[in-house]
Amino acid sequence: MSKVTIIGAGIVGLSTAFSLARRGHQVRLFDPSPASGATHYAGGMLAPVAEVQYRQEALFPLMKDAARYWPELVAELSAHTELPLGFDDAGTLVVAADHADGQHVEELALYQHAFEMRATRITTRQARSEEPALSPRLTGAVSIPGDFQIYPRVCARALLDACRTLGVELHSEAVTHLDAAERVQALHTSAATYAVEENEQVILAAGLGVGEITGWDNPVQLRPVYGDILRVRVPAHLQPLCTKVIRGFVEDRPVYIIPRAVDQTIAIGASTREDHLQEPKVGAVYDLLRDAIRIMPGLEECELIEAATGARPGSPDDLPYLGRARMGNLIVSTGYFRHGILLSSWAARRTVELVEGGEPQDLEHCNPYRHERPSTL
Repeated sequence: MSKVTIIGAGIVGLSTAFSLARRGHQVRLFDPSPASGATHYAGGMLAPVAEVQYRQEALFPLMKDAARYWPELVAELSAHTELPLGFDDAGTLVVAADHADGQHVEELALYQHAFEMRATRITTRQARSEEPALSPRLTGAVSIPGDFQIYPRVCARALLDACRTLGVELHSEAVTHLDAAERVQALHTSAATYAVEENEQVILAAGLGVGEITGWDNPVQLRPVYGDILRVRVPAHLQPLCTKVIRGFVEDRPVYIIPRAVDQTIAIGASTREDHLQEPKVGAVYDLLRDAIRIMPGLEECELIEAATGARPGSPDDLPYLGRARMGNLIVSTGYFRHGILLSSWAARRTVELVEGGEPQDLEHCNPYRHERPSTL
C-alpha cells in the first residue's frame, strides 16, 4: 500500500484519512486544529431528500450515494473507536407553518418524487403523533424516513480517535506552500519542510484553506458562505423534546431543528449569507429562534448555550472539486459547501479509489479545473 499525505482535518479529511488507513495505507495528516472549521459549525443532516434544491440536479446522485455510504462508514468506524459516533437514523419530518408554506412543501415533494426520492405526504395530525412537541397550527407535513443525521463534533472526535488507533501520523501544523512542478516534492509549514516521497500522494482537503496554499496551479474558485447555528439545552422535564430532524418552512424561510441525543441539546439553523461577518447578528439569532419556536413552541423553555457562525467553502456551481491536479500525485478535495457532512462519506470513498488507481465515473462535474481562469500571459 502507498504513502498518503492529507492536508486538512475537517470531516472530509478525517473521513478520507480513516478510510485510507483502514485499507492499509500509511497516512499522515496535517491540521493545526482538527475539525474546528466548517465541521464544528455544521448541522450534520444526512439529508439527500430534504436538502434537495431546485436546479442542482448534478448533485443528487452524489448525495444519494453519500447517504447510502454513511451507515457503512459508521459500522467501520465503530470497530476502531469506543467513542460515541453521534449517528441517528430516526428520520426527518418536513413541516409547513402556513398555507403558502404548505403549498411549497407539497411542490417540493412532487419535485422529489420526480427524481424517485422517498418522501411521503402525511397529515399534520400524523406528524404530531410522531413528534408531539410540534405546533398544532402547522399546515402540512412530509415524512422522509431515509434522511438521517450525524452530530459532526462527536463524529469528528471519533474519527480522530480511530485515525490514531490505525496509526495515522498527526501533525498539528498548517501547510502553507507546496514544492510542485510535475509532482509535489515537498510541503512547507511555518515550522518545517516535509519531503514527499516519489510514489507518495498528496490530498488537499483543507476547505477554504486550499486557496491559501501556494506553489501549485490552483484552479479552484472558492468563496466563504456563512451560516449561523444555535444550540439550546433541553430541560430535564422536556427530554426528549423531539427525536427526528425537523425541517420547517416559515413564511418561505427554512429552519431546521436537530435533536442531539448524546447531550440532550438541539441545534437550530438554516441561515446562509455572504457578508463576511464572522459572528451572528442579534437579529439573525432572533429570526432563527422565532421561526423555530413557531414550529416547536417548547423551544421557548430551553436554555440558549451557543450562537455561532461558520464559513463553508462554496464553488460557483455549488458542486465540489474532487479529482487529480495536473501534477500527478496531487488530489484536490474541497468545495463541499452546504453538504460537506453528507458528502464526506462519498468523498472519502472516491478519493480512496483515486489513490488506488481507479477512475470513478461520477466525478465528471467535479473536475477541479472546470472554473479555471484563462491565462493572461
